[in-house]
Parts: sequence; structure tokens; C-alpha cells
Amino acid sequence: MDDLFPPFEPDANEPRRRRFRPVPFRMIAPNMITLLALCLGLTAIRLAFEGKFEPAVIAVVVAAVLDGIDGRVARLLKGTSRFGAELDSLADFVNFGCAPALILYGFALHNLRSVGWIVALVFAIAMALRLARFNAMLDDPSRPEWKKDFFVGMPAPAGALTAMLPLYLHFLGFTFESWASPLVLAYVLGIALLVVSTVPTFSGKTWGKRVPREFVLPIFLVIVVVFGLVISFPFETMVTLAVVYLAGLPIGAMQYRRRLKQEPSEPTLPAPDEARHETKV
Repeated sequence: MDDLFPPFEPDANEPRRRRFRPVPFRMIAPNMITLLALCLGLTAIRLAFEGKFEPAVIAVVVAAVLDGIDGRVARLLKGTSRFGAELDSLADFVNFGCAPALILYGFALHNLRSVGWIVALVFAIAMALRLARFNAMLDDPSRPEWKKDFFVGMPAPAGALTAMLPLYLHFLGFTFESWASPLVLAYVLGIALLVVSTVPTFSGKTWGKRVPREFVLPIFLVIVVVFGLVISFPFETMVTLAVVYLAGLPIGAMQYRRRLKQEPSEPTLPAPDEARHETKV
């Protein structure tokens, strides 16, 4: 009788198949780029402790380039996920909050002792607050589509790269003695305030989706020229980009206000909890 009606046993392979379901590579690739950027940020911290400021700064710059790539790769491959968004924010805090703060402290702020350390802490915490606000805004469906062209406050990578402007100048031969430390402190504190401010800045996230045919070859040439400048004159290029970016902040704010005045009144949308979405930043 037992041979005719064996006891029921669940298929052990069934939960295993569900548990170890293969993950598409398109979901993994953006996160691999993010992890590479995080490794560079941690390496920059180590180099800063060893007094090797030039390779530390280069590591942060490359991490910023990878940060600009991973989100676009995720959107192109349709590999966005909430996990990727959270991982990206954590990596950004290390790469653009902790690493630049420690590099700047080891470079000049340590001359001011406790005051310099406080400003380094303020810079890192400002990055954390800015990233937390960014994540909170992801779940706001009432934000108009055109506002995706703007960030609220200075974005984390731009804040880190512009904050290290004194280091670029130092690598070009400008000397920063102990008397210049208060100037560096004031500059870093100003960047930290811009990071947590509500000043609208260009995001560029919607650029490049459609490129007019007549602009394709000129864009290729511009990319080659920029690449050549970065390789041949890296810190001269970084100084130029930082100054141009800071000078362009008022232009971005004026463009935002102009578009805000043109915005028609919109009906009330559902609460954020009713319209959540997943995004890779």
C-alpha cells in the first residue's frame, strides 16, 4: 500500500530555482561601475593619508566620471533598480563627501586644527544631506518633467570637483602656505553651503537622448579635443572647468526661474506613496 501511495514530498528543486533565479547582466553592469567608483573613492582616502594628494585627486575625478556613466548605462540597458539607486548614493557619499573632505583636511585645513576639522565635517555632512534630499525627491510624482533638467543645489560630483580647486592650483605651482588656510576654509565652506542650498543648477540628464545629425561630427571632434586637453593639461583643464561651472551657476538659476514662470498650473497628483518608482541615479 505504501508503494501505491507514497508520502507527499515537496519538490526540493522548486524553491531553489526561485531562490537562485538568474539575474540579467544588464542589472549587474551599472552596479559594477558604481562599485569601481567606490573603490577609487576609498583608494583616494588612503592616498590622502599617505600624503599623495595628486593621485588622490585623480582617483576622485575618475570616480566622478564613472558616476556620470553608471546612471546612463542603467537607463540605456533598462537596468534601473532601487538597489542601484541606494548603492549609488552610498558610493557618492564616500567618493564626493568623505574623500574630498579628508584630502582637503590633509592638504590645508589641518593647519587650522579643530576649526579645519569642523569645516571638513561640515562638507562631508552637507554631501550626506544633499544625497538624502535627492533620494527623497525621487518619490515625488508631482515634480514636472522639465525640472529633470535641473538639480536642487549643487550636485555631489560637481561639489567635490569644485571644492578641490585649491589642490589643482597647487599642482600648477601655486603655493598655499599656512596663511592661506583660512582662504581655503572659507572656499570649502562656501561650496558646502551651495551643496545643501536650493539653488537650481543644470543637470544635463536629458541631454544626448536625441542628437541632430548635423551635430554628430562636431560632437566627436569636441570630445577628442577635450580628451586631449585632459590628458595633456589635466589640472589646467580642471581649473578651467571649475571656474566656468561656478560662473555658470547664476545662468542656470535664471533659466530655472524663466521656465518656472512659463509653467502652467497643473492638477493635484497622487501622494508619493501611491506613485512610487525606481530610478538609478
